[in-house]
Amino acid sequence: MKPNVENPGKVVITVATTGGLHGKEANPNLPEQPDEIVQAAYDCYNAGAAVHHIHARDPKGHPTADLRYYGEIVSRVKAKCPKMITQVGNGIGSKRLPDGHTTHFTLEERMALLNVQPHPDQLTVNCGTFTFGGKPPSWDDFLFVNDQTFNTEFVKGCVARGVRMECECYDLSHIANVLELVQWGVMPTPIHFSFVLGVRGTIPATPMNMLQMLDALPEGSSWQVVTIGRFTLPLGTMALALGGNIRVGLEDNVYYLPGELVKSNAQLVERAVRLARELGREIATPEEARKMLHLSQWGEVRESGVRR
Repeated sequence: MKPNVENPGKVVITVATTGGLHGKEANPNLPEQPDEIVQAAYDCYNAGAAVHHIHARDPKGHPTADLRYYGEIVSRVKAKCPKMITQVGNGIGSKRLPDGHTTHFTLEERMALLNVQPHPDQLTVNCGTFTFGGKPPSWDDFLFVNDQTFNTEFVKGCVARGVRMECECYDLSHIANVLELVQWGVMPTPIHFSFVLGVRGTIPATPMNMLQMLDALPEGSSWQVVTIGRFTLPLGTMALALGGNIRVGLEDNVYYLPGELVKSNAQLVERAVRLARELGREIATPEEARKMLHLSQWGEVRESGVRR
């Protein structure tokens, strides 16, 4: 897929308010409880974000697979932020063990996200297996399993429920995995891709790697870049210049500038809005984002009627 620099159109801004790894120990402004998360979503909605990427925490602030917390957040965001796209992250995060170490959530716990009520507008698909690199002493390395068998069943579950997907690709090979699902008649098209760059154990966050991933996309796709830490600003700006969309938020970056903690998720959305407009691009409303990310045309697609 070629970059669009002549007529890039509007920008869809996604905000990942919470994440499933670090918490208030990394930045006290990171929202953990439903009240905090919903308020952060509302502030970001007013600042220009069209998509809210959601992870839930338990009362202790630890990542959780409990569907009650997801359902509460999704329903309250839908009520408070009209038309904002609710998107639940399929990876959930790192599970806290009694000894203080962390591990992954099980495939069964992750598959159960299909049953969040009300259904979010989107669920993410993590498109390949890799070792999720940790950082001692609080994080531990673990194998993040996303094989084609699991993803096939998860995608079928999304289709059966009329829930659209975002395909998160942490490596070039993950795009090939998605296209294989298309060939098998499992994955509906057009597809919304996220290039996740800079996570330890995955593709490094470099301009060339982002361009290679863009080149591998089928025409007609939509795409955004998700970058970690210090890579967020330069590669996010590059994506904006090339016609892509961007994700910001305290899940991905707890610093606004080196040594300066982010004050709120809305602060990052506001900066993204300014950058986009400096590059001559306007911000997509939630209604426009639904069309751009293929939600409006997809509707209640069922397993027997995959569109390709």
